[in-house]
Amino acid sequence: MQRCVRTLTTCTIPRATALQPPLIEPFRYHQYPVRTRPYASISAVNLQFGQPLHETHPHLLRPGELTPGITALEYAQRRSRLAEKLPHGAIAIIAAADVKYRSGAVFYPFHQDSNFFYLTGTICYSLALTIAEQIPGFNEPDALAVIGKSSTGIDHAFHLYVREKDPKAEQWDGVRSGTQAAVDVFNADETGDIADISRHLESLVSEASKIYTDFPSDAKSKSFFSRFISDRSIKSEGLAKFLKTSHTIPLKDLMNELRNIKSLAEIANMRKAGQASGRAFTEAMRQSWTKENDLAAFLDYKFRGSGCDGSAYLPVVAGGKNANIIHYTQNDHLLNNSDMVLVDAGGEVGGYITDITRTWPISGRFSPAQKDLYNAVLSTQRHCITLCRATADISLDGLHELAESHLRDQLSQLGFELSGKALDRLFPHHLGHYIGLDVHDTPGQSRKASLRDGQCVTIEPGLYIPDTNDYPEHFRGMGIRIEDSVCVQAENPLVLTTEALKEIEDIEASRD
Repeated sequence: MQRCVRTLTTCTIPRATALQPPLIEPFRYHQYPVRTRPYASISAVNLQFGQPLHETHPHLLRPGELTPGITALEYAQRRSRLAEKLPHGAIAIIAAADVKYRSGAVFYPFHQDSNFFYLTGTICYSLALTIAEQIPGFNEPDALAVIGKSSTGIDHAFHLYVREKDPKAEQWDGVRSGTQAAVDVFNADETGDIADISRHLESLVSEASKIYTDFPSDAKSKSFFSRFISDRSIKSEGLAKFLKTSHTIPLKDLMNELRNIKSLAEIANMRKAGQASGRAFTEAMRQSWTKENDLAAFLDYKFRGSGCDGSAYLPVVAGGKNANIIHYTQNDHLLNNSDMVLVDAGGEVGGYITDITRTWPISGRFSPAQKDLYNAVLSTQRHCITLCRATADISLDGLHELAESHLRDQLSQLGFELSGKALDRLFPHHLGHYIGLDVHDTPGQSRKASLRDGQCVTIEPGLYIPDTNDYPEHFRGMGIRIEDSVCVQAENPLVLTTEALKEIEDIEASRD
């Protein structure tokens, strides 16, 4: 019997019968045998889970999807691909995120750890994941994950440990999926209450040939994993020391390799986010604004009303000289009709983000100086986007160097003196970064390697002119950045955010 995944309709459906046609390209992954399981005959419609499912939220998810746009099959394929990369007998431990508190019992909106989400499709903060090669199973109190391979290399197991259902706690904190859903919904091979994490970790860790994990970098983190690693109790001290031994290897590089190339389903989610966000930008350009905060609120409203889950990050709405602050998020100044406004914002769909920046005149009409500087940035961006294809054989670093050269030529024609490192002051950031589940996706991924089919990046040249006598007077204080989210394809780039106007003629015509 081949390893299959199931989607929930009733708990009597065997895994092999509920597969839906995948919305992804076929991955190469091993077909592993699995044992059959009995299921209770309870309709999923009558159950409650810690996150939306098609059976409980058919307006949000289609049949077969575990999260919006991504099927349970794709999540299983991702785990198989990670297992393939592990040595025989190795395990990978992935910690889920924890609730972050603003103060006292007031918490921030929960955001799942991206690697944990990528492998499990679980949004609930109470989950823990493990993938192990014929090793019992991982388990953790607040959230953890493990994936691994058998000593023979022909099989792998997925262990998912969660908080058990507790009606009293759920009355206060919301519904938990529980251990049964770990098997029936998330397709775990083994599950259990994360309260028993130490017992499960002991056997998994002691039998593993190698352990792949990323230790929490935040010394103040209150996650289970960080508490476990730093615990001085007799019960956990031995395991903590074992995890810190030489055969513990960072997992980040393997996860970056998996996540950096997007599936068709992932790209579709990013395109939905880009389309909705781009249209919101264009609608904003059609209107007159007097306050940065009003414009920021309008965009967030339009993102949500157009199908996005919300804003992907804290927006930058910077009028006039505020645009020279790269990460300006104060967004509380008045907008001057003679200035431009720089807006960096985007929505997200199913956890996948889009990243857009546009700069336009608050009055709706560019002045001659604004038009000249804007065209310098726009022509640079256009040229770099055309090279976002695998056949161009160029890296993000290579594109950055081309952008610098192009901007230098443009500025020289406009009367700027650019000796030495003068351009670094005017264009202080990199041309682009990887995007996906995170705004700066796959952290640590090199920008020196040539772009590949399926990677998604931003292309965002900018010019920020200080208000000093060192620069031509009519450009002083201006800040312009133009950014699109782009999917690299073999022959041509796919601009994910094309609905956001950026041509001068189109921006000005939008007010007519």
